[in-house]
Amino acid sequence: MAEDTRKRQLLELFTTITNKKAIVEPMRKVHGTLRDRDAVEREIALIMREILDRGYFKTKLTPRQLAKLVVAYYDGMNDTEIARALGDEKLSKTVARARVRLKLFRDLDFKMPFDQEKLVKLLESGKTLKEISEELNVSPSTLREYRHVIEQRSDTTLDPYLERIRDVMEDRDLSEAMTRGVANDGLSEAIDITEAIDMGEF
Repeated sequence: MAEDTRKRQLLELFTTITNKKAIVEPMRKVHGTLRDRDAVEREIALIMREILDRGYFKTKLTPRQLAKLVVAYYDGMNDTEIARALGDEKLSKTVARARVRLKLFRDLDFKMPFDQEKLVKLLESGKTLKEISEELNVSPSTLREYRHVIEQRSDTTLDPYLERIRDVMEDRDLSEAMTRGVANDGLSEAIDITEAIDMGEF
């Protein structure tokens, strides 16, 4: 009988905990004021449209696809995974070039089989790409990718726009952290009260 009473108390307690305003209302407030993934992508897409409209770089990707690229990059996806998420794995090279143009670098971008400073000096020397590729013993296509990374690293044209994008992503990260915090507070309260019941305090 005592066990049945205890089970009933636990059931009533969890019903109260999961419905109580102290937990539910803050969650509603957080969800209502902080943006979901789709809203984040829309905001970034507007910035991307500005960049493309000003002709700062050309790509076959749409503003919304570029926004998805940014969010996916921050979520830890590689270029192939991002291309797949955009609906076509064959876009991986397009994704990589757009990512580098947006200064969303990976360590792998800078792993070159020669000294980077040597490449910079050769690019500034006036030699053709064919001559440089032969001297560095890499294919012209590979050299173009390395040159792209070097050039975009020092190009400041997009910096004001990229700063706005970083602000959007930082807001998203803060939103997620706040949501997790509220949820964890509610869970902790439920656990504490349950432990109190187990100890006979209720």
